[in-house]
Amino acid sequence: MTFSVAVAGASGYAGGELLRILAGHPDFDIRTVTAHQNAGQPLIAHQPHLRSLAHLTLVETSAENLAGHDVVFLALPHGKSGEIAAQLPDDVLVVDCGADHRLESEDAWGAFYGGEYFGHWAYGVPELQVGDGKQRANLVGAKRIAAPGCNASAVSLAIAPGIAAGLVDENDVVAVLAVGPSGAGKSLKTMYLASEIIGSANPYAVGGTHRHIPEIQQNLRKAGAASPTVSFTPVLVPMSRGILATTTARVKPGVTVEQLQAAWESAYAGEPFVQVLPAGQVPRTADVLGANTALIGLALDAATGRVITVLALDNLYKGTAGAAIQSANIALGLAETAGLNVNGVAP
Repeated sequence: MTFSVAVAGASGYAGGELLRILAGHPDFDIRTVTAHQNAGQPLIAHQPHLRSLAHLTLVETSAENLAGHDVVFLALPHGKSGEIAAQLPDDVLVVDCGADHRLESEDAWGAFYGGEYFGHWAYGVPELQVGDGKQRANLVGAKRIAAPGCNASAVSLAIAPGIAAGLVDENDVVAVLAVGPSGAGKSLKTMYLASEIIGSANPYAVGGTHRHIPEIQQNLRKAGAASPTVSFTPVLVPMSRGILATTTARVKPGVTVEQLQAAWESAYAGEPFVQVLPAGQVPRTADVLGANTALIGLALDAATGRVITVLALDNLYKGTAGAAIQSANIALGLAETAGLNVNGVAP
């Protein structure tokens, strides 16, 4: 069976990555692509790398144009996805790549986003630990899925195994991320100009203000934390895509590096897309570009009593579009790996 697909926000970075992956998916047929300002223009004018989709024309993003498909992917700014999704039929699988349906707490939404709260959907990180199981169990048969924030999934996947295993302290999680500017979309802002980024590293949302913080805390609570605290600092660096997340936490007394390595390996044993490197190795962003792969390396800083995890993923692929499609595969009963690549692009 082939499922008909519509992608809203198809002229942006996340929309383009969704389309790039969907174009090679054996079970999905891309029927409709939508945009706002760019409606009426050929898709290829805004996504010139998508040669196989040159026949498609962008239409207005409206519930009328999106309804009638089996699957709808929303790659829209926060606030816009919720408005559109509320108008779509209940029998359509809707996957929101924006933030509107990630948070369970309306108070957290108000504090970090503001505006109308649209409720919480099944969270699209299948590998995330939830109690004694994994989040994928909550995606089976789902009709509404919230794809993750790329930074939030990176930090959560990096440190959740230690919390679930009771090896690390939930109250002192510190994460510093090197991130590519494509995660912010195509918006024309001074801080994202090449002349501002090339040759420079630029911290932003410093001091506990980044919107992914409550999402990380929500994920860590699912892994077993009671009231986790997270210090999170992202840094824009001159690479178009990719995240290198260095996340640390204080370990419990007596915990050894062998115990830590074993806990992380056990947490992701058999996972096709989240892999733990052998002891002593750490990943590079170059190793995961163009792939639905997250690589994790870890070490124990014995002098400070902290576990150091380094996770690399492609923010547009595994961080956004790949997670959305992986979750849709599960919801529809398809092979979880269908259409998704584990091999990166090098050099």
